[in-house]
Amino acid sequence: MQPFPGFSDGAPRLVALPSAFFNDLLPLIDDLAELHVTLFCFWAVQQREGRFRYVRHRELAGHAPLQAALATTAPEIDPDESLAAALDRACARRSLLRAEVTIGSAPEMLYFINAEGGRAAHQQVLSGAWRPGDADHPIELLPERPTIYALYEQNIGPLTPMIADALKDAEHDYPQGWIVDAMRVAVERNARSWRFIASVLDRWRREGHTSGHPADQTQTEGQTQTHETAAGSSHERGERRVTDDFSDFIIR
Repeated sequence: MQPFPGFSDGAPRLVALPSAFFNDLLPLIDDLAELHVTLFCFWAVQQREGRFRYVRHRELAGHAPLQAALATTAPEIDPDESLAAALDRACARRSLLRAEVTIGSAPEMLYFINAEGGRAAHQQVLSGAWRPGDADHPIELLPERPTIYALYEQNIGPLTPMIADALKDAEHDYPQGWIVDAMRVAVERNARSWRFIASVLDRWRREGHTSGHPADQTQTEGQTQTHETAAGSSHERGERRVTDDFSDFIIR
């Protein structure tokens, strides 16, 4: 047995492991090579920057200390075969997730920790939400699009339970792009309310989706006077009339 000389002094770079690793996962791992590979992946993903992190198969196969550990664990087996078997076991146990991508004409396997960030990254790769990166980072994950609930909170107002239910119903009735466009129209018209957004969606359902941008504003003098008179009447009642394409909408 070769003795371990001890950890070096100074400020060592620490590797975070969730408590569930020791309480839930460790009792399940019954193969030493699988344990080596799983621990290495926890270390390797933390060497990357950004929210979405992964380990390349070539990093596993080319890391000399890991290869030495695998060779010590099973001297009679080629380290590459031991690595492949350990990865299969970890993925079958779902402590690791994997996805294959094609960079240029060469396939490459990527591995993710089965945690929140790893699951999100894994799903993005499977759904094709990535683009080629550089040599060190072969894929670049595209930013996640905010949900309509987040967009509402960020641009319209508080997400009350009633508004959340209305948005949920709208998701079933309209394409998501329509809802996003209707919110954009509400912001542009300074009519930040769900009532206005719902009215825009209903009009698009009846008359067809439009860009929501102002139409040709050429009007006759009589038309202008009529609109001004109507706007004045609305103002007297404490109402606000929205102009342009939605000039018949009144916000109370």
